[in-house]
Amino acid sequence: MSRTQDAPWTEPLEAVLREWAHTAAARDKTGGTAFHERRLLRESGLLRLSVPVEHGGDGAPWSTTLDVVRRMAQVDSSLAHLFAFHHLQLATIRLFGSDTQIRRWLGETIAQGWFWGNALNPLDKSTHALPDSAGGYLFDGRKSFCSGARDSDRLLASAFDSDGRLLIGVTPTNRAGITVLDDWDNMGQRQTDSGTVVFERVPIAMDELLLQPGPLSSPFATLRPLLAQSILSHIYLGIGEGALQAARDATLAQTRPWIASQAERPAEDPYVLAHYGDFWIALEGARLFVERAMQAFDRAWQRGLALTESERGEVAVAVAASKVAAARAGLEVANRMFEVTGARSTTAALRLDRFWRNVRVHTLHDPLDYKTRELGDWALNGRIPKPSFYS
Repeated sequence: MSRTQDAPWTEPLEAVLREWAHTAAARDKTGGTAFHERRLLRESGLLRLSVPVEHGGDGAPWSTTLDVVRRMAQVDSSLAHLFAFHHLQLATIRLFGSDTQIRRWLGETIAQGWFWGNALNPLDKSTHALPDSAGGYLFDGRKSFCSGARDSDRLLASAFDSDGRLLIGVTPTNRAGITVLDDWDNMGQRQTDSGTVVFERVPIAMDELLLQPGPLSSPFATLRPLLAQSILSHIYLGIGEGALQAARDATLAQTRPWIASQAERPAEDPYVLAHYGDFWIALEGARLFVERAMQAFDRAWQRGLALTESERGEVAVAVAASKVAAARAGLEVANRMFEVTGARSTTAALRLDRFWRNVRVHTLHDPLDYKTRELGDWALNGRIPKPSFYS
């Protein structure tokens, strides 16, 4: 997976990663909003990566954009999450919005350097869309798990009208009535700002609603949840790869093997080598699953509205398999890395446990059990996963 090599964004990406790496452990401890690191992303030009060339962006395919996400997650999975969700919001506009809205918001994103945040949580029905006398709606309520909402320029927000219809709107983050709370304090992914946004009768005009063609309105539009799931796969894989590199650095730095070992140094101990073999097999298997899924996703995206339900279903199976494989591999390596690094690696200053905490928190996004059930239904009964915001 080397699609980022020799690309025009390679140098700015490497610069960002070097800067992040210096402070990743310290920032994991403090949590909060990574204002400086977000500013580096804004200045890097990477926020334009997936935007089509005709709208002023770099026009990178999704496999390339998410490969950048994977690279970021090796260093800092919180910031990888924010970067990925910025591009997910832009993809949502392209899938759910009209041509006029796509031109407007993608063009303004490039011209103004916008960073997009998320307040679209279809499971959270506590935000209501009330009819507005001006002809639009008033969004009113609280929205949870709003990743990247702090320090963002625009939000995608969801609410339900009186008929239970999901409405998705675009709004400036600083619009009157919107309050972004600094209340995210979980054990992992500590700088994703995935806290609460409060909407107090926030006006959303009709031309700010993604109604044409609207949410999940065609097989092509239902690629949105598959992109979201693919983002998770790349973050999990990146965390596992980052954990492996951190473990490798720690093992190679050791000079004294365990007292019962006959090896001259820990890097030659047969049990240590066996563990690293397990780690590589798990991550390499997940990498191949992820790569295959993205090849299928890129082909499906290029099909556009010609994409059929069965074609979309085949992509859904590949994406689900990649997500399960990446989650399992990331969890295994981030957990078992301490078996090859020893007691000294558990010092709080290193915060090597952040890899496990990050992947443990993030893999709870939606239950893996239900993903494996979908895959089992496909394997046994030939039924493709039904489109939803999580499959």
